[in-house]
Amino acid sequence: MMWLPLSAAVLAALGAVWWLRRTYLTVTVDGPSMLPTYRPGERLLVRRIPPAALRTGQVVVFTASPPPPPAPQRPARIVKRVAAAPGDPIPRDTVPALRTVPGDHVPPDRVVLLGDNPVVSHDSRRSGYFTTDRLLGVVIRRLGAP
Repeated sequence: MMWLPLSAAVLAALGAVWWLRRTYLTVTVDGPSMLPTYRPGERLLVRRIPPAALRTGQVVVFTASPPPPPAPQRPARIVKRVAAAPGDPIPRDTVPALRTVPGDHVPPDRVVLLGDNPVVSHDSRRSGYFTTDRLLGVVIRRLGAP
C-alpha cells in the first residue's frame, strides 16, 4: 500500500516534466544579429506559441531553413524580432526585399523578422518573408550566459 502514493508522485512528476518540455525550451543566442538586446552565448527561455499568437515587437525563435546535406542532428535556430505579423501592413519602407511583393498585408502563413543589429543580421531585409511553420516560440526572459 505504501507504493501507491509513491507511484502517484512519480506519475505527477513525469506529467509535469512532459508539460514543461511541450510548453518551454531554452535557446542559446548564436551570433551578433540581436545586439545590443541579446549577446552571443546568452541563454533565453522560450514559450511555445501558435503562429496566430504572434505580435509585432515580440522576439521569437524560428528554425533556420534546412542546410544542404549532410544535415546536422537539429536544425539551427534563429532569434529575431517580429516586424510584421500575419495580417499587418507590409513594412515596405524598412524591408527592401518586400518593396515589390503584391498585396498590402502580410499573408496568413508569413511573418517579417528583423535582427536588432541590421549590419550583420540575415533577416527579412534580404530574404523577404519567413514562413510561420518554422516558429518555435516567443522569448519570455533571459536566463543569462552559459
